[in-house]
Amino acid sequence: MQTSPSRDLAVGLFVLLGLAAIAYLSLQLGGLSYKGKGGLELHATFGQIGGLAERAPVVISGVRVGKVTGIGLSEDMRARVTFDVDKALELPVDTSASIRTAGLLGNQFIELEPGAEDELLAPGGEIGITESALSIEKLVGSLVHDAGLGGDEEASE
Repeated sequence: MQTSPSRDLAVGLFVLLGLAAIAYLSLQLGGLSYKGKGGLELHATFGQIGGLAERAPVVISGVRVGKVTGIGLSEDMRARVTFDVDKALELPVDTSASIRTAGLLGNQFIELEPGAEDELLAPGGEIGITESALSIEKLVGSLVHDAGLGGDEEASE
């Protein structure tokens, strides 16, 4: 088979285009592409964070406004999440934070719902109203237990 410089060039460009597409998708899915201004660091404490990870999106009404920058334990052994949002946002002190899942088996993110108070959250502020992640294991466990499928009641009769 005879080599052709134009065919070799076309194959090379095709491979380069494929690698560029993979790199772009990796950055998009990895959360590194967030170009928000940031500058307003906030904290929230949750009883259960599920699979929430650093760099997870923070959204308001479906619009990405920040990202999770840290996850640790608070003094009372609950999950303390730190996130950075756009400093131009004016979030009231009664803003709530919920951990949601994108789709049925998707990644988790934080959804903020602004309140109605006049006083605003300051940098380093704490969001007091939180809703933890839904635990599928606990949900299935309670369903099995409530349905009487645990086996304990049958054994005692």
